[in-house]
Amino acid sequence: MTSRISENLDTLPNYLRTAKLPDGESNLGEVISAIALATKAIARKVRRARINDDIIGSVGATNVQGEDQQKLDVISNDLLIHCLSANPNVGVIGSEEEDDVVVVRPTAVGGEYCVLFDPLDGSSNIDVAAGVGTIFSVLRIADGADGDAAALQPGKAQVAAGYVLYGSSVLMVLTLGNGVDMFVLDPELGEFVLVQTRLEVPREKKVRSINGAYRFDFAQGYQDYLAWTESHGYGSRYIGSMVADVHRTLLKGGVFLYPATTSAPDGKLRLMYEANPMSLLVEQAGGSAVTGTGRILDVQPGELHQRTPVVLGSAGEVEIVLSHL
Repeated sequence: MTSRISENLDTLPNYLRTAKLPDGESNLGEVISAIALATKAIARKVRRARINDDIIGSVGATNVQGEDQQKLDVISNDLLIHCLSANPNVGVIGSEEEDDVVVVRPTAVGGEYCVLFDPLDGSSNIDVAAGVGTIFSVLRIADGADGDAAALQPGKAQVAAGYVLYGSSVLMVLTLGNGVDMFVLDPELGEFVLVQTRLEVPREKKVRSINGAYRFDFAQGYQDYLAWTESHGYGSRYIGSMVADVHRTLLKGGVFLYPATTSAPDGKLRLMYEANPMSLLVEQAGGSAVTGTGRILDVQPGELHQRTPVVLGSAGEVEIVLSHL
């Protein structure tokens, strides 16, 4: 019998019920569902950002990074903490907007997972309606390792990672450690639906994504690389939101770079909730992600808000960058 159903009903909840989860992670799907609920609420706030003036602009305070907090930064952070705290499997939460990790419940009473996130990456773009997003990382907590010890694990220990892009459509890109899949939020169903499986980043693409304004603050090797690309027909794409820039790189190929500078010798991007989840996604899609001296996912973190240089994207393009370093 020919089906008369034309809608995509392959929803995220159905996907999580049937997905191949990492060994021993039977409750991981519930954690992803809690993140999905929070990001659907954030998406609604982003869509109304010019309608509700009280969510546009700065709150007049700075976060632990010394950055101006946007109103939507705070709202997004509160939504994620609310949804994750209500999940009985979440033990520890870490956020760009919080000074320290938040212990929701100890492992002794069911806190299996640590969830780290940048609640609204690129939030300064809200005022000009450019793409912004949420980045998240999920780690299993070792028995008795509450607090900082739960969070301070290398990126290769992640059991899941992903991001949600709030753009012309709302996309979730997710890995459970077995490839990368993409979902789109169907506003009529109110659910993320699966639109593409097994994403693969092209091995080569002559596109670089970097803030060239800092060019002469980069190490000489990066300056040499930029000069090389200019003589070899490379295009340049840069939005200023890591989620948007990495998403384009993941789908289209190329390389995303945020090196250290003279004023930020450790790099600017945060290891735990920006570089690590993006690196896991890129590697699971067949790409590479390095600091410039080694694999990002091998870095042993020393503190929650640790920064790192980032070079990630098409494996062949990352190799070219490294050849200049």
